[in-house]
Order: sequence, then structure tokens, then C-alpha cells
Amino acid sequence: MNPDGSLLSARDLRKSYGSTPALDGASFSVHPGEVVAVMGPSGSGKSTLLHCLAGIITPDSGTITYAGRELSAMSDAERSALRRGDFGFVFQFGQLVPELTCVENVALPLRLNGVRRKDAERTARGWLERLEVDGIGGQRPGEVSGGQGQRVAVARALAASPKVIFADEPTGALDSLNGERVMELLTEAARSSNVAVVLVTHEARVAAYSDRDVTVRDGRARDAEYIA
Repeated sequence: MNPDGSLLSARDLRKSYGSTPALDGASFSVHPGEVVAVMGPSGSGKSTLLHCLAGIITPDSGTITYAGRELSAMSDAERSALRRGDFGFVFQFGQLVPELTCVENVALPLRLNGVRRKDAERTARGWLERLEVDGIGGQRPGEVSGGQGQRVAVARALAASPKVIFADEPTGALDSLNGERVMELLTEAARSSNVAVVLVTHEARVAAYSDRDVTVRDGRARDAEYIA
């Protein structure tokens, strides 16, 4: 845990692509079991913030601290290990492996962490049941609906018992009914497992499932906890 009680926090992040600033002094924090929505218009820097927090890209300056350790002090191998274990991901289009069945997709993070196939798939089936799609475990992603596929993606994100889930526009490709159900299932499962969720969205109806909003505009974000 970080000194301020947060699980993951960032201070004064700056990131540019060439001469174009994507982040220009962004700060952020999330606590265990908390769902925080990162909002802002297209091009505001919210996805760049998420990718920095997840250790996918490195900011030009500023600090990111996870569980008391600075990400910049970790090796590439250590950050990769975080993304396999402590961090889970849900993307707009699911990004499931098309050649694998749904249960194999959910089991994949566990298999990458050395869990035996039988045990990994048992855990995967449990999450598919919890996400209300246990009947499609033997089907491949191309054989299921968009809403079902996104529930499989949520199950995959949760399967390895992560501490933080990064969800980047997780309902952007779904209709409103399926989107709301995915958000209900994601937030219920995360809160019951004390998993923090960093949710990037531009939709107020999606952000409504969060505990707190952080707005990013012109690369700047100020977490309310850092504003006196």
C-alpha cells in the first residue's frame, strides 16, 4: 500500500509524442475496491494516462507508485509480471484470442503464470458462470455475440485475481442494454473481490457505475484527493 492509503497513484505525469503533449501534469489515485472513472473528450489524454498507470508506456516525467513501489524503478520483466498477475485488462473490442475457446481465453492468464491446465480451466469456468456466460465456454469468440464476448473478456481480466483492472472504453462496442449489464457485472465482481478498477470512458452512463470521476482535459487531471 502507498503511504496515502492508495493502491496505485500518479503525480504530475507528463508525456509527449514529438511536439504534441498527451499528458501535461496529470495526477491520479485509486484505492483497493474502488472504481474510478477517467473521463474526457477524445484526444484529451485519458488513454495515455491509463497506459502509463499500467506500465505499458513510460511517462517522460512524474511518478507512478503501485503498492509502495515506483514503476520506474522496476525492470521490464517486473512490469511484465505485474501485467500478467496484479493487473487485469478489458478493452473496447475484447481482444480475445480467436483460435482459443472462451474457457481457454479466460484461463490464458493463469496458464501464462504457470497454473496447470485443469486447474486454470476450472477457475475459468467458475468466472464464466459468475459472468452469466457459462454456456459458451466451448465456443470460440467468433461464434458468440458482442455482449457475450465482452463478458468473457471481463472474466479473463478477473481470473488471475488481479489487484487492479484497467478498462478502456469496455462498453464502446456494445448497445446500451449489453453495456449496462457488462458494467454491472464488472463492478459487482470487482468490489466483492476488493479489486480496484480504472475505467476510461467518455459516456456519463458508464461513469455512473464508478465511485468517483477524474476528468482529463488537455492532458491535465487533478485527483480531488490532491486538491486542497
